[in-house]
Amino acid sequence: MSNPAVPPRSLAEALRARDDDSLAALLRARPDLITPVPTDLTQLATRAGTRASVVRALERLDLFALRTAEALAVAADPAPYGELERLLTGDAGDPAVSAALPRALGTLREQALVWGDDDRLRLVRTARELLAPSPQHPSPTGLGPTVQEATAGMSPGRIQDIVTAAGLGSTHDAVSAVASLTALFTDREGMSALLAGLPEESREVLSRLVWGPPYGQVTADPASHLRRLLDLGLLVPTAPGTVVLPREVALHLRGGRAHREVEPLPPAVEPAATHRPQVVDATAAGQAYTALATVEELLKDWDEGGPAVLRAGGLSVRDLKRTAVALDVSEPVAAFWVELAYAAGLIASDGEADERYAATPAHDEWLEQPAAQRWARLAEAWLTATRTSGLVGGRDAKDRTLSALGPGLDRGAAPEVRHRVLTLLAGLPEGAAPSAESVLARLRWERPQRREEDLRSRLAEWTLKEAELLGVTGRGALSGHGRALLGAAAPRTPDADPRTPGPQGPGDKLPVHHRAAAVPEPLSPVEQATASAAAARLLAPLLPEPLDHVLLQADLTAVAPGPLRRPLADVLDVLADVESKGGATVYRFTPGSVRRALDAGQSASDLHAFLAAHSRTPVPQPLTYLIDDVARRHGHLRVGAASAYVRCDDDALLNEILADKRAAGLRLRRLAPTVLAAQADPASLLDGLRAMGFAPAAESAEGDVLITRAHAHRTPPRTAPEPVPDGPPVPDATLLSAAIRAVRAGDLASTAPRKPTDRPPLATGELPRTSSAETLATMQAAVLTGEALWIGYVNAEGAASQRVIAPVRVEGGFVTAYDHTADEVRTYPLHRITGVAELAGD
Repeated sequence: MSNPAVPPRSLAEALRARDDDSLAALLRARPDLITPVPTDLTQLATRAGTRASVVRALERLDLFALRTAEALAVAADPAPYGELERLLTGDAGDPAVSAALPRALGTLREQALVWGDDDRLRLVRTARELLAPSPQHPSPTGLGPTVQEATAGMSPGRIQDIVTAAGLGSTHDAVSAVASLTALFTDREGMSALLAGLPEESREVLSRLVWGPPYGQVTADPASHLRRLLDLGLLVPTAPGTVVLPREVALHLRGGRAHREVEPLPPAVEPAATHRPQVVDATAAGQAYTALATVEELLKDWDEGGPAVLRAGGLSVRDLKRTAVALDVSEPVAAFWVELAYAAGLIASDGEADERYAATPAHDEWLEQPAAQRWARLAEAWLTATRTSGLVGGRDAKDRTLSALGPGLDRGAAPEVRHRVLTLLAGLPEGAAPSAESVLARLRWERPQRREEDLRSRLAEWTLKEAELLGVTGRGALSGHGRALLGAAAPRTPDADPRTPGPQGPGDKLPVHHRAAAVPEPLSPVEQATASAAAARLLAPLLPEPLDHVLLQADLTAVAPGPLRRPLADVLDVLADVESKGGATVYRFTPGSVRRALDAGQSASDLHAFLAAHSRTPVPQPLTYLIDDVARRHGHLRVGAASAYVRCDDDALLNEILADKRAAGLRLRRLAPTVLAAQADPASLLDGLRAMGFAPAAESAEGDVLITRAHAHRTPPRTAPEPVPDGPPVPDATLLSAAIRAVRAGDLASTAPRKPTDRPPLATGELPRTSSAETLATMQAAVLTGEALWIGYVNAEGAASQRVIAPVRVEGGFVTAYDHTADEVRTYPLHRITGVAELAGD
């Protein structure tokens, strides 16, 4: 480890001075740096400075940390802490900014975007290139180039004219002239005097450029007030017809501030309404019950085989509309329920040649679980899914319509946004419901640099709506079981609230791993399973108990005052039609629904006994008559297959059918006194006769009545879709520990001092090269002396590495040694050792 008293000269040296906890914080904040594990700290520093990694790190900064990085990008390189503070607070100072600055700087240091001591702060070169002002990429600060950069292409004579016009003495060269002009522009009193002598029109031009963009247009013959600004160097030409306001001039006009607004503290999520927690929980529980009923209705609708799968995947617009009508919801809401069932593994495509969507075997297991557990499974699937139903109906990058259950709906940021929105709600007092605007403002402060900012805001809006639909929230406030779903009973991070005052200056040191905002990470799968079980326990008492009875009424309806137990609900679904839903479900008995039950194998006596056993009111006489009437006529006619035929013992009834004009389309003819033949197929003949008011029954080739039950269609076993992560996953503690140990060991091997030799020095990362004989001799000598050696080694997969070993035994073409890199005794084949070098010290 480097000497902490010596200032680091590079990012690699700064990383080398960190402890293991600090390195773990870096790898946790930037998990892309650990894939694959770097060989040493130099490679880690190089990877941390790549453009893709830096862009990703900048995107995950909060607003104030990003403002701090942007200020460093326009400061001197390196910059002392005081200069950075002045750029953020201005000449007047700002106590809130000064208090929050150490925390923001700690975040930048933790993520290896800034390194160096407080007197020599350096922004990583790639970050400076991304954030520093340039004509191609304007800085978010609105500042332009420095005087030195703006005058780089100007002739020395023109520079001397500017210096003279500004009242400065002429110099011998352009470099000293630019330095003299820079000193004037950074001198507060000198600049104030210079600007005071300008006409009002000139000062007005400067005020229009001061907060950016700093570029303006002038004619070939500018007006006198513009000519005065050009003569003094307050505007510098950069191209024909284009001028720029130098950075030093803009900073003086701004009072030393790099930004117009800094916002050191996140905007508070304020409650828009407050309800009693009991009301919130009851409302959310009601929504949870409705969610379960809606998903069950969807699965029942697709039980015998759902809509066809489009060639490109997903549901057609027509099928989505039909599903929305069946569920009595809007199409976007129907898309949400379909995607939720898919994310929970309850529906999938069956994989047949004529591919259709259908319920999975897991659906049957899900139906057998208690209601609270079924809800917890849906809520957990929603919280962790990357599929985003809100995108349905939109267009992808190739201008193709995005369909429900189709490709292109995964958004890796969705789980993070959902978790963060609910966490913000959990931070409010119980029963408090925030406004959507305050939640969106907080999210924009926490992630201002996202490339898909509009998508992130839309994800947050969808989260608030979907949480209400699912029953995670009630009346806009997070419910008790919603808090449990997040594992939010206690804070999961030791980080301080970013709104509390922090250290007051650079003398109050913070750990390098101190974060700027207390944003808890999503739970691990094991933690989430525990939290879901806790949520189910809290929700269970709030859900209505399933009932085993209904209330029969004289108007041929049955009222279910709550959810029904599954056997009762299944039979009623066949025997009656659902007329209305809600807290109480109303079923209506019709001739068609009774015939449906008889077709399913029930007899009139079975239906009477069933209703009598499950009704809290006496069975109304009209319902008894309806069942008996339909049963008396049911099966009196028999339809079988010739093309199709009708047979009946009552020839008068057959005469009535033949005389009916509505039978013309069936093309019936009499074959015998009790048999009619038709050219229609049996199914069409059944439907036609039933439309005429008859109650025929289908029969088999043996003459037996066919019982028509719905045949459930199931897919083969399917797993729920895997979420598509938004970048590399955050490494766990075990992986971090192993990675840091490997990096430390690799760094030891690459930086260990070697004895000087006659060979030319090796480049960084290059393996040592020695002959086989020299390698063997050096190994044998090291066994006798007990010295450590530096070796290059290539394993069986061809991966090369550097190691520091202490040889113990050399025999049979192998060397057994204590490997300082792996911290264990290992045996290496000598033919895989590329070379060896002696270390200078112990």
